[in-house]
Amino acid sequence: MLAKFGFVAIVGRPSVGKSTLLNRMCGEKVAIVSKVPQTTRNAIRGIVNREFKNMPAGMRTYMPAYMRNMQGQLVFIDTPGRHASEKKFNKKLQEVSDRALQECDLVLYVLDATRPPGAEEEEIASLLAGFADKTVAALNKIDIKTKDYYNFQQHSDTAAQQSSVAAILKNGYYPVSAQTGEGIDELLEKLFALAPEGEPQYDSEYYTDQETSFRISEIIREQAINRLRQELPHSLYVDIADIEYKEEENRLWVRAFIIVERESQKGMVVGKGGEMIKAIRLAALKDLKRIFDWKIDLDLRVKTGENWRSKDHLLRKLVR
Repeated sequence: MLAKFGFVAIVGRPSVGKSTLLNRMCGEKVAIVSKVPQTTRNAIRGIVNREFKNMPAGMRTYMPAYMRNMQGQLVFIDTPGRHASEKKFNKKLQEVSDRALQECDLVLYVLDATRPPGAEEEEIASLLAGFADKTVAALNKIDIKTKDYYNFQQHSDTAAQQSSVAAILKNGYYPVSAQTGEGIDELLEKLFALAPEGEPQYDSEYYTDQETSFRISEIIREQAINRLRQELPHSLYVDIADIEYKEEENRLWVRAFIIVERESQKGMVVGKGGEMIKAIRLAALKDLKRIFDWKIDLDLRVKTGENWRSKDHLLRKLVR
């Protein structure tokens, strides 16, 4: 009864629910979530531990302490949604996904039950053909029963000769709902069954390995993009300028900047009388207090970083 350990790349189109699915599997908020496509910009790691079933009590004695009660550990890598585009920023996002595919033991391919496959989906499925022996497909959003609900079973039965998507689905897929949790246990059982044997690399209390400053910047960015309209969500990033932990007060002090591309966008983020920046700050603080045990002071400001999406040194820092 050796423990399982593996890295799993989560791949799919933008807005199929990859980040929500990751959070559901981990049982904690690991990745930020938004209706804005390509919210995820980095390879976000989420860690799932599961216990052995029916393990003899005496066997625990001979196992390392960190492995007791543990069936295994999967480290999921949430990647940016794959979107066909030649823009420098989008190509950088695709590089993150490509690297995860090459480095991972398994691939979790997520499809949207409410959207029929199109050219973009076919391109992703064609890419995954080279990883077919280690790919598990999940059909997300099965809780949304609308007229747009697509019959993927019929698609896989009738379109196998001309469809890369159908070729993957022919091997089976797992209907799931990241929102309700339906089908998640069955999906995880399959992934653990396929994972190679190995010792866990993280203690069982870990559900992510993100640095504190990165998590704070992502929470702020999530609250900003969920409140701002038009193209602005794609035109901003968050820079943590200063961070200081005061041990005697169990308090974390943070100064952060929301960076926009043009001077004219600053007013949209600040809002009339500072209302927008205040709303973003308070919502971010509320989320941060759920995640961290510290008292948090957040100094949040806005400034311009002209055309930052075309600057290689910034892209290397922000997209990785």
